[in-house]
Amino acid sequence: MLALDVADVTRTWTPEGKALAAERIKLPAHDEMMRVPAGPFLMGSNKRVDKNAYQPEFPQRQVHLDAYDIDKFEVTTVQFLKFVLAENRDPLIDWQYDGGNFQETMVNHPVMHVTWFDAEAYCKWAGKRLPTEAEWEKAARGEDGRIYPWGNEMAGLSRANFGRTGLSGPVRDRPERLILYPPIISVDKYDNAVSPYGAFQMGGNVAEWVADWYDKDYYKTAPDRNPKGPDTGTQRGFRGGGWIDSTPSVRVSQRNGTEPKTAMNWLGFRCARDVKDANQMSEGKPQQTGLR
Repeated sequence: MLALDVADVTRTWTPEGKALAAERIKLPAHDEMMRVPAGPFLMGSNKRVDKNAYQPEFPQRQVHLDAYDIDKFEVTTVQFLKFVLAENRDPLIDWQYDGGNFQETMVNHPVMHVTWFDAEAYCKWAGKRLPTEAEWEKAARGEDGRIYPWGNEMAGLSRANFGRTGLSGPVRDRPERLILYPPIISVDKYDNAVSPYGAFQMGGNVAEWVADWYDKDYYKTAPDRNPKGPDTGTQRGFRGGGWIDSTPSVRVSQRNGTEPKTAMNWLGFRCARDVKDANQMSEGKPQQTGLR
C-alpha cells in the first residue's frame, strides 16, 4: 500500500471549537447494526475461482461462526467525535477547522487516521468490540465464497470507492490531496453493492481494522470454529481495501496487516457485538453503549 500521509501532527481544541463539537454530536449518526446468523461460510480463496488470490488467503475452508452483530456502516466522524468528547481526547489530525472540528462535508464520512488502539477503545466505549477477521469476512461475503460483497463481478465505478487501476486522475494531478484528506465518500453510498447481510462498503472507501493479530500463514493451522487469530504478533489485521487501492485489494478475502500504532488516511473501522450482549441490552439490562 502507498503510505503517503502526515506524521507528528497534533491538533488541539479551542473553547469555541469544543462548543461547536458539542452541538455536532447531536447530528444523526449511522448507528445501525446487522445480525449475522450462526453457521458456516467459505473463508479464504480458491485460485481456480479467483485469479487474484494469493498465499495468505489459502487454503479456502469452511468456518463456523456463532451469531453476532456488526455495524451496517463504517464508523463515521460524528460517531467518533462523541467518543473524543466523552473521553476528553484531542481532535484527529484531519480535524483542522473551526477550532478542532472537521469540515461539514465530512459529517457522514468514515473516520480515519485512527490507530488500532483508537478503534479498539471506541468499540469498547460503545459497548461493542472489533470484529475478528472471520467475522468481518463472513459479514462481507455471506456463505457462498463470493469474491466481492455483491457477487463475482469485478468492482467498478458504481459499486465501490477505490483507486481502480491506480490513483484516480484528480488525485494524481493534485498529490497534495493525498497528504491529509483524500476523496472519501459518505458511508451510506452504493446501496447496490451491500453484502448479503446488508453491510455497506466492505470494499473500498477506507480499509478497516479487525481484532486479530496478523499472520500471513494463519489459515494453515487456524481452527474451523470461531477463529480469533494468533495469540501474539507484531501487526494487527485490516480488511476491505480503501480509496487508494486497486481492484484486487477490495476483494473480501484480501488480507493484510500493519503495526497497530499506524494511523493513515486510508484506514478506519467498524465494530461488532456478541448476540448475548445485544440481547442483554434489548432486555433492559443496563450496558454502556457510549451513544448518548
